[in-house]
Amino acid sequence: MLFRALFAACLLALASVAHAGEYRLTIDRGPVNVTGRPVQSLTINGQVPGPTLRFKEGEDVTIHVTNRLREDTSVHWHGLLLPGQMDGVPGLNGYPGIRPGETYTYRFTVRQSGTYWYHSHSGTQEQAGLYGALIIEPVKPDVVRADRDYVVVLSDFTEENSDEILRNLKNDSGYYNYGKRTIGDFFDDAARDGLGATIRDRLDWGEMRMDPTDLADVSGYAFLVNGKSATQNWTGIFKPGERVRLRFINASAMSYFDVRIPGLKLIVIQADGQNVQPVPVDEFRIAVAETYDVIVVPEDMAYTIMAEPIDRSGYARGTLGPREGMSAPIPPLRPRTVLNMSDMGMAHDMGEMKGMDHGPGGMEGMDHGSGMKGMQGMDHSAMAGMDDAAKPAQPSGPPRGWADAGTPPGMKALRYADLKSLVPQKDTRPPGREIVVRLGGNMERYIWTLNGRKASEADPIELHYGERVKLTFVNESMMAHPMHLHGMFVQLVNGQPADRLPNKHVVNVAPGSSYSVMLTADEPGEWAFHCHLLYHMNSGMMTKVVVARMSAGAAR
Repeated sequence: MLFRALFAACLLALASVAHAGEYRLTIDRGPVNVTGRPVQSLTINGQVPGPTLRFKEGEDVTIHVTNRLREDTSVHWHGLLLPGQMDGVPGLNGYPGIRPGETYTYRFTVRQSGTYWYHSHSGTQEQAGLYGALIIEPVKPDVVRADRDYVVVLSDFTEENSDEILRNLKNDSGYYNYGKRTIGDFFDDAARDGLGATIRDRLDWGEMRMDPTDLADVSGYAFLVNGKSATQNWTGIFKPGERVRLRFINASAMSYFDVRIPGLKLIVIQADGQNVQPVPVDEFRIAVAETYDVIVVPEDMAYTIMAEPIDRSGYARGTLGPREGMSAPIPPLRPRTVLNMSDMGMAHDMGEMKGMDHGPGGMEGMDHGSGMKGMQGMDHSAMAGMDDAAKPAQPSGPPRGWADAGTPPGMKALRYADLKSLVPQKDTRPPGREIVVRLGGNMERYIWTLNGRKASEADPIELHYGERVKLTFVNESMMAHPMHLHGMFVQLVNGQPADRLPNKHVVNVAPGSSYSVMLTADEPGEWAFHCHLLYHMNSGMMTKVVVARMSAGAAR
């Protein structure tokens, strides 16, 4: 009897131990066919994207990563809660990166579920092909029922050397701006707005030495769905009436997408791996490094998954269909929006712009005292998601302003304000302090900064372990910035009740706007904090957050 009791106790103890999973990844260079012909690329296990990794909540994970390149590499597990040394950022928490010919072993326990991804955090390797999806099953039955489950990785691909792209931007920040306004645009604008207003507009932009068509720093990409071009047409199969879960991951280096599936309502059920109360929409804008999970219920026909970059320089396209080989019409590209003065946080009165230095001093001396007053707390992250009935009347011509996706009348696009956590937040304390993070840069020298300093000059943001803080992003540039904090989730201050603020690991901050989030500093260590536009991060828009005891004289 005693033996049986001991045996039963041992079985129970074994059952309570998390399952151990072991995985092997090899980083190398080799041929891939993503645009119809073989080209050389960085690969993970010989493919782009890398293999989709599937973990289970509670699993003890061991991942061996072998580097066969001639340069150092790394793998960062984007959005995962784990020990600092396992986060995969060279130079932080004693993590050395992975040297040529060596293998580094990551070990951690999976503490969450949802849709995430992984990528290199070394140089510009992410652009060159080092990224992949990461799906974590919940330990309990999933609250979302789906008959089919597909990962949809969106990415921007180029045959150009990724380091060369950065050099080109350093030499000329407008190097890839192929959509500059023409004399024809001048006459069109004059017919709509009047000759005087059009001349003033051109003079204003000229004085700032900026271009209102500068929506994306890099253009000329091929856009991919799961590593396939629009011609190759990735296809997901379903049976009519099934609930299909689509896990959208924006693994691009530099490209935002407006995503829709004509003919289908999208039910958003997860943002950045965290469950939210279902939100029915017709489309959504997905910033670089964000993830959104949606449920669709297709009928007996094919549907086009359409993802347009915001500069409308092409599209990523896939298909949902009941049978292989099917396709649906590809909708025409929507007009590209034109930036306006509100994207600078300014009125059209150029008197507010006089102190702004866009030459060697960049934007760091810009006085936002008057221009930003009306912008505080404004949800510009997804203002394109206004219901059309709520939008102000727009003049004819192309869309105006960064947030205007050209959403048709009667259609609903997702806004951050729509997101509401499915489960109550554990920490609803008010913040003990506020930290303002100003996003700026030098446009002509292509230097990007946080609080006026690039990464090599920045002091860390130091937090007490367990403290509750409010981070307020103030975007003093005309570019959007998807801000990513490693190691912890933040909660969007989006108008929802304190216990239902949604978790995010990437926060998009639109041009000329501000946005606030709450943070509980409950993960000790050194955590990277940066813009997830790859060439912004590599041009200085990065610092670190240290969660530990506060040192004397720490910046607040």
